Amino acid sequence: MNKDLLSYLIFIVALIVSFILDLFVFSKKNKEVSVKSASYQYLFWVSIALAYFGYLWFEYGTHTAINYLSAYFMEMSLSIDNIFVFVLIISSLQIQKESVGRVLMIGVVLAILLRIIFISVGIILVSKFSWILYVFGVLLIFTGFKLFFENPEEESDVKEGMVYKMIRKYLRYTDEEPNGKYVIIKHGKSYFTKIFLVVLMIGITDIIFALDSIPAVFAITTDNLVVFSSNIFAVLGLRALFFILQKMADKFDYLQQGIAIVLIFIGAKMFLEIIHIHFPVWISLIVIVLCIGLSILYSLHHNRIQKKKANKND
Repeated sequence: MNKDLLSYLIFIVALIVSFILDLFVFSKKNKEVSVKSASYQYLFWVSIALAYFGYLWFEYGTHTAINYLSAYFMEMSLSIDNIFVFVLIISSLQIQKESVGRVLMIGVVLAILLRIIFISVGIILVSKFSWILYVFGVLLIFTGFKLFFENPEEESDVKEGMVYKMIRKYLRYTDEEPNGKYVIIKHGKSYFTKIFLVVLMIGITDIIFALDSIPAVFAITTDNLVVFSSNIFAVLGLRALFFILQKMADKFDYLQQGIAIVLIFIGAKMFLEIIHIHFPVWISLIVIVLCIGLSILYSLHHNRIQKKKANKND
């Protein structure tokens, strides 16, 4: 069998098995997911991604494998930013804890389908118009600077947002407690519930984040297998990551600055290659890991200092 075909086959089988496990084992209906359970689940998803990294190293060599790992960590870091928006949506609409797991499972499925569509479109565009990679580079640099200087505290309740108001305006909706249902019948009419509303808003959020993450992965590599596998494997862990980070959303104040620096670096690297300044693939991996890791450590350090100051004032 052709090596590339075998690689895609292994990737697809891993994806299908992961879906089955998540749907029938990890994502039990009307059951709250504990942080401990979510941590084990996330380790499982990371293990699958790293196992595929090992396979790529063995079959394709270090260059392809490290590109995959760089893209995976890039997408993982962007997923963390995605998670904080999910936390905001779910907390604002006050979804029952027992329903969150299933809602996020649907969100992950939507994210994967949207990534497949966006990546496929990206591959077609890059193959026909190679200069579009530099458009991606400009987009990454612009997004990076915008993210770096953006104040997360300015985020308002999602109920004040345009998306929420439009959905409420054009859909027949009820605030009645859904008890796990997406649609309920009242007076002979069907009404969408807030669980359906959350799923819809998460889907829209997935589209917005895909517009950043797809250019980011193409800026690292244009290898179709690496682009698809790194993106999808990173998205698979979103649900488990939510339950790990939901109570820590306010503890990573400087994470977005770390992500912003990575986006600027990846975008700038593309333009440096025009003047024949090339970085080894492992440089990108180190920059991504260091920026994200140091931003998390500095956030935790900053929070400890703020707590000490608050305790002294008391």
